[in-house]
Amino acid sequence: MKKHNFYAGPSILPQFTIEKTIEGIKNFAGTGLSVLEISHRSKEFIACMNDTIALVKELLDVPQGYHVIFLGGGASLQFCMVPINLLKNKAAYLVTGEWASKAFKEAKLIGEAVEVASSKDRNFSYIPKNYTIPADADYFHITTNNTIYGTELKEDPDSPVPVVADMSSDIFSRPVDVSKYAIIYAGAQKNLGPAGVTMVIVREDVLGKVERTIPTMLDYRTHIKAESMFNTPPVFAVFAAQQTLLWLKEMGGVRVMQKRNEEKAKILYDEIERNKLFMPTVSDPADRSIMNVCFVMKPEYKELEAEFLDFAKSRGMVGIAGHRSVGGFRASLYNALPKESVEALVEVMKEFESKK
Repeated sequence: MKKHNFYAGPSILPQFTIEKTIEGIKNFAGTGLSVLEISHRSKEFIACMNDTIALVKELLDVPQGYHVIFLGGGASLQFCMVPINLLKNKAAYLVTGEWASKAFKEAKLIGEAVEVASSKDRNFSYIPKNYTIPADADYFHITTNNTIYGTELKEDPDSPVPVVADMSSDIFSRPVDVSKYAIIYAGAQKNLGPAGVTMVIVREDVLGKVERTIPTMLDYRTHIKAESMFNTPPVFAVFAAQQTLLWLKEMGGVRVMQKRNEEKAKILYDEIERNKLFMPTVSDPADRSIMNVCFVMKPEYKELEAEFLDFAKSRGMVGIAGHRSVGGFRASLYNALPKESVEALVEVMKEFESKK
């Protein structure tokens, strides 16, 4: 039976990435050695790192004055690394979910951080509107996609201060105007590669303005200067990310991905709206995530949730249980997920409905 992988992360990878990574595990770049055992100082891996950086710049049309670096620690390390490097007087945060809340919490450990707006009052089921970004803030932090609650900021913000964005779960899913951001960071394990590496795009002119002493490993300038080689990088994860970026380029880039992703999401949201058993957790279509579709049973069918999960699993649907803090269901529609998997899930929903 075919498995359809809807996990939120680590999540589905392109078959191209898996096959090329297997080849690299056996014989990396013709060296006769595995990518799992190659030196990060070898000319072959340095070429891999440089190519991966070049692919990011090409696919996202990164302007001059920006650096792309690959780090460990996940997006969670960036929650403190950003304020350590940028927070001088005050930082502003848009709080739209659990990860945005954690980023805000870490910033408050470093200095003054203010909440510009929050959707916590309705369980993070919408994107706040009509808020004012303080003009005296050092930066404004957003989390573009809310994996747990299923909301997404789909437009690049206009801001009077530098913008920092956690794009872990929607990077490369659509075009981004990088010039509107001071820093973009993203854990790889959604649209880029396996867990273990974090991509950071940072504008050079926002660095070096704080007076605090920054620990060497937490200073972006350290990794820019060393070209992501200050310490041993996550070699395997970078190599796998390179393969995904090559696949993405071959597929036509982020504009093609955006069209594919919007089509997949529409298929599933339309069925959620049509099906008598289900309802979306995000009422405003404009706020609904294209990457993570969250839905629940209607109140009168609430007792059927566990039964539907078992039924879907028996039909090859993997990873559709909602986050433990929310419940219900979540189908993650990342770049590598084919439309056929979404159509298969819809058929399962229809079949289950027909039995009730």
